[in-house]
Amino acid sequence: MGDTALEAVLRRDRAVVMAALVVIAVLAWAYVLWLAATMVMPGFPLPDGGGGDMAGMDMAGMDMGAAMAPGFRPWALGDFAFTFTMWAVMMVGMMTPSVAPMLLLYAGVGRKARADGRPIASTGWFFAGYLAVWVVFSLLATGAQWLLARLALLDPSMATG
Repeated sequence: MGDTALEAVLRRDRAVVMAALVVIAVLAWAYVLWLAATMVMPGFPLPDGGGGDMAGMDMAGMDMGAAMAPGFRPWALGDFAFTFTMWAVMMVGMMTPSVAPMLLLYAGVGRKARADGRPIASTGWFFAGYLAVWVVFSLLATGAQWLLARLALLDPSMATG
């Protein structure tokens, strides 16, 4: 009986799992590095010499102490969503490489179980559960960061207050 393309790929589960892990980790790290390169803090100079959100503002008559103080404002829903996304992508990027040996072992066990006629959950579901744990952690970390900012224990530059 001839192999279909899918069956041929499934026999090479180790290569597929490793390729998927590398792609996911690289995409997550690329996103985090992109965020770091493009993030602009109000009042801080840009790489081109410009001055963040405050560039071009008329500062006449303003007390320089007040102008240099970080701006506190309550988090909006968008702030929470952006921070959660940052945490989730960062955790996936950092933790995906550490699960590679376990995923490869699980894929091998799954292949043997399937050959014995007792299939177990797919490697994809196993990995999804692992990622779900880190996404829940990211939600908790975002909540903690929001709470610390709300209590003024963390300033906008993420320094302790």
